[in-house]
Amino acid sequence: MSGNPMRLLLIGTTIILLTLVGCATAPIEPPPAPQADITPAQAPAGLSRTRAAVVRTAAKLVGTTTLLSHGRGIAYDCAGVTRAIFLEHGIDLYSDATNDPKANGVRLIFTHVRRHGTLHQDPVAHPGDLVFFDNTWDFNRDGMLNDPLTHVGVVERVDPDGTVTFISRVAESVERYHMNLALPHVHKTADGRVLNDFIRRIHPNDPDDMGHLTGELCTFYGARLGQ
Repeated sequence: MSGNPMRLLLIGTTIILLTLVGCATAPIEPPPAPQADITPAQAPAGLSRTRAAVVRTAAKLVGTTTLLSHGRGIAYDCAGVTRAIFLEHGIDLYSDATNDPKANGVRLIFTHVRRHGTLHQDPVAHPGDLVFFDNTWDFNRDGMLNDPLTHVGVVERVDPDGTVTFISRVAESVERYHMNLALPHVHKTADGRVLNDFIRRIHPNDPDDMGHLTGELCTFYGARLGQ
């Protein structure tokens, strides 16, 4: 979004932004590029009204770098943005208390969906679902791949080839990212179409088994809404 003035999106009434570590907020390398040919104005046919409304709310956030929402503190990270989307429709994904001292925003959302919705690892997702990732950054700073539930986003659409477009904040703003679980290690096709965006920063000393693409680090889908 370089070269554009900062966008401010107001959802509901004004709030004060709070800080909560829920996912990586530093730019990653290489940065994922939004695809200009994706236009989410029309929700896919067959969605419930609530799902379609959630998808529209998520799409309105694309490109924003500041978030104001509903009179309560919302962190401007992946979990906070996801929470704000659902708050607009009367669902607080942080509503369930946890005794986990390591619970970040993503884990709060995961706990809520586990209690009030459905978690699954099937390859099929639907617009309005949540998508969870592990190991997108070194949350406990020990240099090992042992960081579950470090990122979350909202599914916007699913293409016929199974490529999922989801909306989340990964770097400096809310953007669209892509994931194809059938080809999790492929960044782009031969014709340049993105199948999996980079979601973890690349470091020179990364071990060979460390994933960096969305398809490599996805762990769960979550359904909080009815079909």
